[in-house]
Amino acid sequence: MGTGTQRLKRRAVALSGAALLLTGALSTPPAAAEVPDQVLAWNLHAYNELIGVKAQAPVVAVLHLAMVHGAIYDAVNAIEEGYEPYLGAPDAEETFSVDAAAAAAAYRVLLNVIPDREPQLTAYYTDSLALIPDGEAEDGGVATGDAAAAAMIAARTGDGRFGDPLFTEGTGPGQWRRLTPTGNNFKWVGDVEPFLIEDASEYATDGPLPLTSAAYAAEFEQVKTLGRATGSTRTQDQTAQALFWGDHAVAMWTRIFRQLALSQALSTADNARYFARLYLTGSDAVIACLRDKEVKSFWRPTTAIREAGGDGNPATVADPTWTPLVAIPPYSDHPSSHNCYTSATVRTLRDFFGTNSMSFSATHATLGITRTFSQFSEAMNEVRLARVYGGLHFMTADAQGATLGRKVAAYGEANFFQPVT
Repeated sequence: MGTGTQRLKRRAVALSGAALLLTGALSTPPAAAEVPDQVLAWNLHAYNELIGVKAQAPVVAVLHLAMVHGAIYDAVNAIEEGYEPYLGAPDAEETFSVDAAAAAAAYRVLLNVIPDREPQLTAYYTDSLALIPDGEAEDGGVATGDAAAAAMIAARTGDGRFGDPLFTEGTGPGQWRRLTPTGNNFKWVGDVEPFLIEDASEYATDGPLPLTSAAYAAEFEQVKTLGRATGSTRTQDQTAQALFWGDHAVAMWTRIFRQLALSQALSTADNARYFARLYLTGSDAVIACLRDKEVKSFWRPTTAIREAGGDGNPATVADPTWTPLVAIPPYSDHPSSHNCYTSATVRTLRDFFGTNSMSFSATHATLGITRTFSQFSEAMNEVRLARVYGGLHFMTADAQGATLGRKVAAYGEANFFQPVT
């Protein structure tokens, strides 16, 4: 595993913050009856609370899902001992209940993240523990989960969440301008301390095409023609792709994650590692992406097309009334955050399952559009094109975002979640 100073600092802080570990060994309890997988149960609770109730944006929800599942992983893995821990391994016995550990870890982290939801979270937790036989196995699992949650909370205290809310808004050609009334309120995500990678700035992209280049003019015409709300040259299927991938990206992928976990009959320990890898990697891709957005601060196609008369490129023609098919997020074009996140996700899924070939489907939460895939790469290729079909990005922003996500995932694969030998 990598040994960068930032990671060592995070782990030292986490372990010192988890000083409430178990004291003394517990005797072996009778074998517990099988209970439902609490990793899956609490993934659904976190999804419903963070995305459904609190309506957190994708770039926010993924950070909190990473905290929840990172703690679950360390709790379950401390009992199973099959892989290297993320932050650290609380004291645990192999007889402890992994389901109690998962439930306790998730409950404590969510209480920290959304404390106003305490009544509902406590109700979930009570229901979870009711499924687990009382005794030392349950008690030990709860203590292990509490310790893993304490470590995660300590590690993420002061990590930059909810800091500076405003991206830098420009005025000239090529510079990003706010287009949505809700404001540009997610700059802080790019300032958050990463979960796995050492330095988000090391994943900076090459940047947008020069405004006066022929390549820029070609991409300009592509999104202008395909991405407009009305009068587009899109096919019916291309429109369906754009609208489908316009759903909340983290919610969409979470539904896919759950489908795959069930179809592949993953064990509780495998689920703990699976979800942790996906959300920790996805979070770092988003952090690095939004860090780069602030640096590049490139205008969205909507601004570019409406103000093309001042871009210095004679091959681009302005359309002051041009409107995209899909609503525009409140931050800049380059790189595409959806592509950053999806690429990191797809690379992690391929590595976890050891194959690119796997069938899955998903349905848009409100539009009812369903897409079916036989390979992970098919979804990645759709996202790259869908953001152009939706009028949200130039193709270069999509392509470079995908490259950023792959690089983040490759680092995570090489340095974390390694089998214990």
